[in-house]
Amino acid sequence: MNNAVDLKGRNFITLKDFTPEEITYLLDLAEKLKTDKKKGITGHSLAGKNIALIFEKPSTRTRCAFTVGCVDEGGHPEYLGTNDIQLGHKEDIKDTARVLGRMFDGIEFRGFRHSTVETLAKYSGVPVWNGLTDDYHPTQILADFLTMREHLGSLSGKKLCFLGDGRNNMANSLMIGCTKLGINCCIIAPESLWPNGELIAQCREYGKKSGAELAFSKDRDAVKDADVICTDVWASMGEEAKAAEREKILSPYQVNAELMKETGKDTTIFMHCLPAIKGKEVTEEVFESKASVVFDEAENRMHTIKAVMVATLGKRS
Repeated sequence: MNNAVDLKGRNFITLKDFTPEEITYLLDLAEKLKTDKKKGITGHSLAGKNIALIFEKPSTRTRCAFTVGCVDEGGHPEYLGTNDIQLGHKEDIKDTARVLGRMFDGIEFRGFRHSTVETLAKYSGVPVWNGLTDDYHPTQILADFLTMREHLGSLSGKKLCFLGDGRNNMANSLMIGCTKLGINCCIIAPESLWPNGELIAQCREYGKKSGAELAFSKDRDAVKDADVICTDVWASMGEEAKAAEREKILSPYQVNAELMKETGKDTTIFMHCLPAIKGKEVTEEVFESKASVVFDEAENRMHTIKAVMVATLGKRS
């Protein structure tokens, strides 16, 4: 672990803001914190710290990961749902940010508009962490990469294929993280659901530095030689009205046993950020197969989120 990296006081909004060395540092720190926890060792780096957990969107993994990670390090998490505060309703977001920044030492936000988490970061004066927005899901990518390291041994040069809605927050964030760390990334989706051109251009620039290839395909056979097959629900939270339309155009991209065989590798792993709608984007057979590492991924949300809080807010040991 590179102890020269110092992220104290930084926000964690998108992986665009972090160098490959900083991302690797967070993964190394998460690995250490996970090893310690397995030995029954927890820390005190967040002792005396109060953490606000703002949730516009409900969550299992994000809420539990921030709560357990905070408590493990001696901090106090406070859950704030849509009925608990006036975020963007009776009070401007920037005003809420300034109030919470006077009372809390760090703020997590999980919700819809990405501009909300950016406003919280701009006005609160304390570290702000993105638990998910419509545009990005950076804490999930850290968990994905830690899981890949555990099962594949390394990241650079590996090939990850994402199938499904190629312009959702998971596809966006995987593109950024992969091209930063030298992981070859292929988005397999109908052209109408490919990411926006500006982000693609930005990620290609990252890839020039890391050696990562970024590819897009309408055809399932692009999964050949993939080390990782990844998918997500076809309609994200807030897009439920589009579920039937998405199912019609994305059903050819379902991750099933046949598709897993098309990689040509018996070591390919399957990942999903969860919750999964089994029988839609992935079959029960693949979800429950030995290739599936989805619950390692889910556990690693906690270890990587803990690493983010410790690195940006915790007392250095």
